[in-house]
Amino acid sequence: MKILLVSPFHGGSHQAWAEGLREHSSADIRLLTLPDRFWKWRMHGGSVTLAGKFKHGSYIPDLILATDMLDLSVFLALTREKTSGIPAVLYCHENQLTYPMPDNPGGNRKPELVTKTDQHYPFINLSSMLAADRIIFNSGFHQQEFLESLPGYLRQFPEFRLPGARKEISRKSTVIYPGIEMPRDNPAADNEECDTPLILWNQRWEYDKNPGEFFSSLVKLKNEGLSFRLAVCGEQFPSRPDEMARALDLLGPELIHCGYADRKVYRNLLQEADIVLSTAIHEFFGISILEAVLNRTFPILPARLSYQELIPRNFHEDCLYSNTAGMMDRLIKAVKNRSRAAEIADNLCRDLENNFSWGQLVKHYDQLFEDAVNHVS
Repeated sequence: MKILLVSPFHGGSHQAWAEGLREHSSADIRLLTLPDRFWKWRMHGGSVTLAGKFKHGSYIPDLILATDMLDLSVFLALTREKTSGIPAVLYCHENQLTYPMPDNPGGNRKPELVTKTDQHYPFINLSSMLAADRIIFNSGFHQQEFLESLPGYLRQFPEFRLPGARKEISRKSTVIYPGIEMPRDNPAADNEECDTPLILWNQRWEYDKNPGEFFSSLVKLKNEGLSFRLAVCGEQFPSRPDEMARALDLLGPELIHCGYADRKVYRNLLQEADIVLSTAIHEFFGISILEAVLNRTFPILPARLSYQELIPRNFHEDCLYSNTAGMMDRLIKAVKNRSRAAEIADNLCRDLENNFSWGQLVKHYDQLFEDAVNHVS
């Protein structure tokens, strides 16, 4: 089977998913992409640019696989001479309807907080879903959150509010997790070599990941007189907020890494880390957290978002917190009792290995692709 994967924003976790799928799938997957910058312009103009590239090429796939940043309806309309008989599958790594706004970080997009232009980005997602033959959400939380928020979004429009849209999207959508690359043995990284536990931050430094609360929690931990090391990875703000800059100054003696980590350094930190802490206010899936967990790192995560789905219920009490006090309690216990945290992390990793490996998940992707092609043909 020949698949054309069309992505106007090819970078970060979108790119990791695409490359993992391409490597493990039995299909021949070719990429039609644009760099990951100017995301708003990509959502408006990327489909036109990529449609032009596709029309002037000779490649004819059996299936179009689009990511959520593409306006699929526009892409298909502009390429109808070549794509009219080709099924289209939409992969939703995220969506712009329930992604929290900077002015409303604790909740979803609200009409009164955004401009009419901003309100159009969820509609691009919506029209793409309606144009697709099949839809893949990367978690059940993501699917449910979008479907529950859709009626309220549509009620703001004056008439013809697409009453059947929710049902149609639900009918043709499914959940398949993104695969995680399983860790390889690395003798250079051994978290038993140091008596001081290593706490890891491996997410973006953006408002939806709530880095301010993470750093303030680590300052509180230090003020408790507990010893730890700290590795801060991920893309950073162009300029650090004052609150974060002060926290980093206070945590200077604990920092062993701060900033971007290349693949080799990141893998070493994953295998050396004892604790991974999330303070996210929103998470559609959580690839970086799962990467840490599958490297036998003890997770401390909010008891909400996708985490309740990804972490087995029998680990919720140890790993999930409901408030700041609960987070600090679990963090202090993990630092004080490193061996118990390591035992829990080892058991959790064993439980999850088969759930998130590409070797297992790619079978579900390939079956869906085959079904989509056979249904159209």
